[in-house]
Amino acid sequence: MFIDLLRWLHVIGATVLLGTGAGIAFFMLMAHRTRDPRLIAHVAGTVVVADTIFTATAVIAQPLTGILLALKIGWPLSDGWLALSIALYVLTGLFWLPVVSIQLKLRDLARAAVAGNRALGSDYERLFRIGSVPFQCSAIL
Repeated sequence: MFIDLLRWLHVIGATVLLGTGAGIAFFMLMAHRTRDPRLIAHVAGTVVVADTIFTATAVIAQPLTGILLALKIGWPLSDGWLALSIALYVLTGLFWLPVVSIQLKLRDLARAAVAGNRALGSDYERLFRIGSVPFQCSAIL
């Protein structure tokens, strides 16, 4: 019974990671394409909340449920495919962490543009380009 719960939680965690990651990237890209600081500020604010609630929770739950599953089944964590999975998970996380920081900065730059009644500046454009590279790399993994 416990192993079934772990499996279910592990699959749900993977689904949330993939779905939230793809959804966040899509909505940020669509907002960015409008070049409307007000819309970007709103969407980026929502993205930050979604990342905090859904993605961060799944990022923590995924390795916990995976490790518990492996131990419960009796698979050594040093087994080739498990070790590779853990290494790729860590590598993907290293791409994701800077993106979270960039999302916060993009939100703040868009809010500042709205407050100053001005267009988005070069800092916003540069950060958006930088932020899209890690997402593209982690999506490949």
